[in-house]
Amino acid sequence: MEIQDTKILEVRNLSIDYYTLEGVIHAVRNIKLSIEKGESVCLVGESGSGKSTVGLAIALALPQNALPKGEILYKGRNILEFKENEKKNYLGKEVSIIFQDPAASLNPLFTIGDQMRDIITHHLHLDKEKAYEYAKDMLKKVGLPDPNRVLRSYPHELSGGMLQRVNIAIALSTAPKILIADEPTTMLDVTLQAQILDLLQSLKNELNLSMLFITHNLGVAAEICDRIAVMYAGVLLEAGKIDEVLLNPLHPYTQKLIKCVPTVSIKKHKLSYIPGSLPDPRFLPPGCPFAERCRNPLPQCKERMPSMIKKGETHEVACFRYEGNRNE
Repeated sequence: MEIQDTKILEVRNLSIDYYTLEGVIHAVRNIKLSIEKGESVCLVGESGSGKSTVGLAIALALPQNALPKGEILYKGRNILEFKENEKKNYLGKEVSIIFQDPAASLNPLFTIGDQMRDIITHHLHLDKEKAYEYAKDMLKKVGLPDPNRVLRSYPHELSGGMLQRVNIAIALSTAPKILIADEPTTMLDVTLQAQILDLLQSLKNELNLSMLFITHNLGVAAEICDRIAVMYAGVLLEAGKIDEVLLNPLHPYTQKLIKCVPTVSIKKHKLSYIPGSLPDPRFLPPGCPFAERCRNPLPQCKERMPSMIKKGETHEVACFRYEGNRNE
């Protein structure tokens, strides 16, 4: 009996370098990642870990000075080898992206209606009248009251929460198979964050979306994702189901990240933090990039990068402390 492959997207040995006047920035190194149909996967890590670069690569939105190597397979085809007409059909119709700054994603010179109508007519080939009605329906779907007023408004006339709902409506208006959400709640207050997360979760279930959610917030990851992948300095250090990683973190970096999450307690405790900083991406060490910040590194940690080791059916970690106790 043939086993059906349920992966809608698979990243294989993806490395991305940025060529700048200050040198070559090694942003992503040998990343392996997959997303199942209807699944939400979370990329977690502190700023500068390479999470957003992975998202931009999947959306074919990398800047011109970026050089990607490896494979990003969408329905079995490497999108990095797409021709220009294939790229245009892929971005928008197959994959959409939501950015963290809702205002920066919209043109301040045009109304919301003009911008939505242009996108809908381009991708769905509807006339202007039908595109306007479709845009109104999408705004209703994301919970915006009085969609006619929103469509007549310019971006500066709407609040941050309303703008992010508009961006979600735009991203979903082309019926993509994959939604990339790059820290979509960072610019919003806590109440609006919860509303946007609930909205994304309900839309994902309703539309059977596959989602890549990028965040530095483990609380957000626990709220919305099925699986989690922890990145640091461009490499993947741990991956698994959300409960596996958060309840039984294996890598020292993941353990420290979880300890840094603020908790409500009667006793007064100082907030935890991870001493040190990320290594310079232009001059990365030969070994594990977290070795300098790790409390008990092994001698080989500074000499070579450990490979990912299975510690269960779905739980993987890149750490030399587990090499002698494989569970494959």
